[in-house]
Amino acid sequence: MSDRHEHSHPHHHRHSLRHRLSHLFTPHSHETADKVDSALESSARGMRALWVSLAVLGVTALAQAFVVAVSGSVALLGDTVHNTADALTAVPLGIAFVLGRRAATRRFTYGYGRAEDLAGLVIVLTIAASAAFAGWTAIDRLLDPRPVQHVPAVAVAALVGCAGNEWVARYRIRVGRAIGSAALVADGLHARTDGFTSLAVLLGAGGSALGWQLADPIVGLAITAAIALVLRDAAREVFRRVMDAVDPALVDRAERALTEVPGVRGVGELRLRWIGHRLRAEVAVVVDGTVTVREAHRIAVDAEHALLHAVPRLTAALVHADPAPVPGEADPHLALAHHTVA
Repeated sequence: MSDRHEHSHPHHHRHSLRHRLSHLFTPHSHETADKVDSALESSARGMRALWVSLAVLGVTALAQAFVVAVSGSVALLGDTVHNTADALTAVPLGIAFVLGRRAATRRFTYGYGRAEDLAGLVIVLTIAASAAFAGWTAIDRLLDPRPVQHVPAVAVAALVGCAGNEWVARYRIRVGRAIGSAALVADGLHARTDGFTSLAVLLGAGGSALGWQLADPIVGLAITAAIALVLRDAAREVFRRVMDAVDPALVDRAERALTEVPGVRGVGELRLRWIGHRLRAEVAVVVDGTVTVREAHRIAVDAEHALLHAVPRLTAALVHADPAPVPGEADPHLALAHHTVA
């Protein structure tokens, strides 16, 4: 939406008397204080999920590291490094959630929710580093094969890693979907993949038990490939979020909700964007050009209300009312045409 929509109608964010009365007699609210409370609660849940999963993965990685030290398994080493990296991704995400609680300022007028995108970039770099380290270690062991000691302990450590990662994956994904945090959901899927790589370590342990020394580094390379796949998916998700991509189904849902609002004759430009784990919308709706300013404002407020109900995790909508065109009348936006970027 062009800047005229942001500057011409800031009053669309204030609620009319009718809007206030409707909320007085209904058990829900979209008032600013309630949105802030909801945002704080979602951030608190995200923080809790991060620290609990950090503790679980930390214990898992320590147990695996001890077995790596006594066994020399590079497959288990690769899995341990990946689990450690996965645990440490809680740190940038935690910082992002804390920043996201801060109120908007005159410099950061949309708030600090974009810190989650920066945390996503850190997570991608962390995954890339763990892939490089695991691959380098596996190749080194292929060139210089050594027997794996304490194979039963390696197998047990692999099972511990699988169980710990699957529990963390379920927890992160559940909380991430509940609060609308794509970063937390992606981190949960990352943990689930780690669980599968832990199971792959069992194959290496089995091969070592049968006397095949190359089984361990080969499985280490397979784990590196699995990490690379996770890296690809994580990078794609972060790229989409940085580029303001949203699910097209959300746009369709918003358009359907707007067309059902009495007084809305059509839907013009509609934009949705994620800011952290919350959505914002900007839209132009077409109304009868003969209605009063107050009536156009009422329609815009009703449209905002409809969007808040129809689109999950939408916390703000800026609605601009355009008059329906009249034959022979010049487009009122022509004066702005030379400001349009080609």
